[in-house]
Amino acid sequence: MTTFFAHIFIRNYRDVKNPTVRRAYGMMVSIVGIVLNLLLFAGKFAVGVLFGAVSIQADAFNNLSDAGSQIVSLVCFRIAAKPADRAHPFGHARIEYVASVIVSLLVLLISYELFTESLTRFLAPDSGQSAFSILSVVVLSCSVLVKLWLCFFNRSVAKRIDSAVMRATAADSLSDAAATGAVLVSVIVSRFVTLPFSLDAVMGIAVSVLVAIAGIKILLEAKNAILGEGPTEEILREIEETANAYPEVLGLHDVLIHNYGPGKIFASFHVEVEGTSDVFHTHDMIDNIEKELRARGIEATVHMDPIVTDDERVVEMRNRVTAIVTALDASLRIHDFRFVEGATHTNLIFDVLAPFELSLSDDELKEKLAALILAAFPNHYAVIEVDRG
Repeated sequence: MTTFFAHIFIRNYRDVKNPTVRRAYGMMVSIVGIVLNLLLFAGKFAVGVLFGAVSIQADAFNNLSDAGSQIVSLVCFRIAAKPADRAHPFGHARIEYVASVIVSLLVLLISYELFTESLTRFLAPDSGQSAFSILSVVVLSCSVLVKLWLCFFNRSVAKRIDSAVMRATAADSLSDAAATGAVLVSVIVSRFVTLPFSLDAVMGIAVSVLVAIAGIKILLEAKNAILGEGPTEEILREIEETANAYPEVLGLHDVLIHNYGPGKIFASFHVEVEGTSDVFHTHDMIDNIEKELRARGIEATVHMDPIVTDDERVVEMRNRVTAIVTALDASLRIHDFRFVEGATHTNLIFDVLAPFELSLSDDELKEKLAALILAAFPNHYAVIEVDRG
């Protein structure tokens, strides 16, 4: 279905990394969402008022908030497609994360209003059951089906163009389907069972809780994206496979990745090469690595680290230090190893890559490794820098 709509409404719909195409996808999905949510709001609100069902009215206003969220998405995709300028040299794609925050706040606001109204209805002494009607069942059943379709539609497009705001909208649609399903259950149950409390109000409270959970999830995802997340395994694998395809590359480290929104990934890393290799040949290789990554949507800056491979003493010492480091913790790695001999002592200089999960602080790690190395090699002092990754 997604491909069918894209083929009809979007020119060059397969070029999903093109900002113009991404904007077209965003506008298409947003317009569809706005129209469907407004229709659902009108139908549910009319039925809710007609039969005095607060849970259906609450669900109707939830759809109205969804229409507002889609309008936010529509605006954000237009802004995100704007090219880079002097004030925003990395483009405007991160506006999608801001839009996700706005969507989540709208969802949480609606959740609060629904909760307070339903709670008041539940505590009121004259709270009764909602009148059963075939019309209510039909409208709610259609709403569940529409919301499930919108969930899959948004999720499909989000995967295709890597859109945070569409993932948020998909999650919201799924929670809406569940919430409307709960209201549908209350309407059907009220037809056959008389309860000492307002089931309609209880389901209204349940709807508000489900909506709140969806809003919190959206907010947390947007918060992580804005604060900055670690690189995905897919991006790391692309960088490693691209660099390691060149036999001159002996290793890579210090990988830093900055995400400025979908299609705006910037990376920098170091590649280790043989110290005696021709500098012009190595520079040409680095250019090729950067070009290949750029073709994959990653703007990379590669730094060359020459290492000694033809000095047996250096190689042996590096191997022995590596054994000491990994014996302390198997997750530790070293790079940029070299040693400087003096008249009274020798300095072993290297960097240690440690995972964030390692319980030792940087200073504790340095002290432990320095002590282990000094015990193994008298008069050898470790000069260590710790990288976390």
